[in-house]
Amino acid sequence: MSHPPITVAIQGEVGSFSHAAAVLLHGSSIRLVPCPEFDEIFHAVASGEAERGIVPIENSLAGPVHENYDLLGVHALHVVAEMQVRIRHCLIARPDTVLADVRRVASHPMALAQCRRFFAAHPTLEAVPSYDTAGSVRDLMARHLPAEAVIGPARAAELYGAAVLERDLEDHADNFTRFLAVAREEAPAPERGTAAKISVVFTLPQGPGTLHRALGAIATRGLDLTLIESRPVAGRPWEYVFYVDVLGSANGPVSEALASLKGCARDFRVLGVYSPADGGTSRAP
Repeated sequence: MSHPPITVAIQGEVGSFSHAAAVLLHGSSIRLVPCPEFDEIFHAVASGEAERGIVPIENSLAGPVHENYDLLGVHALHVVAEMQVRIRHCLIARPDTVLADVRRVASHPMALAQCRRFFAAHPTLEAVPSYDTAGSVRDLMARHLPAEAVIGPARAAELYGAAVLERDLEDHADNFTRFLAVAREEAPAPERGTAAKISVVFTLPQGPGTLHRALGAIATRGLDLTLIESRPVAGRPWEYVFYVDVLGSANGPVSEALASLKGCARDFRVLGVYSPADGGTSRAP
């Protein structure tokens, strides 16, 4: 008996890199819920409109997606998986366009930020922010975009009948975006003894050495701290909320470290326990 396709909320449209991340996690038989803004992904999952939400959390060139860290902190959803997608940016235009005709290039701000060298080499081109890479290709072909070209995935060009003028516009070949999958329910616990990534968020009381003591709970147990990110606490100037990823077995020293960290913290929450991406990537066209 076949099961209905899983419903996945993404920011952007069919053919986007978020779409590629969703396919990497769940296969091509999915039902997409395109969302113009990141916060709509969280609301779609929380309301039950979508079973999963796919959100970019950091890019190897442009850095963290701060808005999504903030959204993870305020929504009671669980991180259930992570994916790494190789990002290859193309200059895309209508089939009758040549590079000499292009004056304005539209794309999502994150995509524009990953292609600074391209714009430095073409100083006459104006970067025009838009809400999505694939959506920009769609709107360009519908002549609803105030630009002559866009930066986006080759897959989007194929889907919407556009032409690729140039490929590999990103500043560096090792351009990856890490995506997280969020859901209302926790992920099944990884098998005992297998590697797990544990994501937590916490705040600390003010005072000298509080962050040192908190992170010492991880370091003294020989665990791999793979990420630490800080964000300002709204309404409390110069106070910060910390996001931490720890790699290790979900029990044993990790459990001890988290218990010690919780004892140091003012507020503490485990965002998710899930299998690490393990270096596996989607090399999306």
